[in-house]
Amino acid sequence: MAKQYSAPMREAINATSAVDAPVLLLEIEHPGLTEPVRVVNDSEDLVSRGLTYIAVGFQAVLPDDLEEGMPQATLVVDNVGRDLTQWIESSRGGAGAKVRMMQVLRSTPDVIEWDVTLDLANVRMDATSVQGTLSYEDLLNQPAVTLFYRPETAPGVF
Repeated sequence: MAKQYSAPMREAINATSAVDAPVLLLEIEHPGLTEPVRVVNDSEDLVSRGLTYIAVGFQAVLPDDLEEGMPQATLVVDNVGRDLTQWIESSRGGAGAKVRMMQVLRSTPDVIEWDVTLDLANVRMDATSVQGTLSYEDLLNQPAVTLFYRPETAPGVF
């Protein structure tokens, strides 16, 4: 089912120089965090649905069409705060984290126009950025049973 954007969002998307450009909200959730990390890809903080999103630069690099296997995007967040680095160190690279991306207009921040939640893995950081891999859990390539009948697991059958 295709997403139906609101009329103001369609206008902003199709404008060559939009007065009210869409912004991307990002939430990183992890059991080790007391509350999710919330950032907005803009120059000013934004309040959406009563939650404050801190202005931080980030980008999502989408996978190409030539990749084999599960498509994976890369998330790159500017390394601007000690809180994020402390969490990455204490959570052993953010294992088990989820990332929620939402697109809104600055004029109507409570109306979420686009929303997706992905798994975050392979988190690494350097002095300027924090990078991680975004993907879905690969359910289709997981075995359906926990035990396979092979000579080493069931020698009496062979």
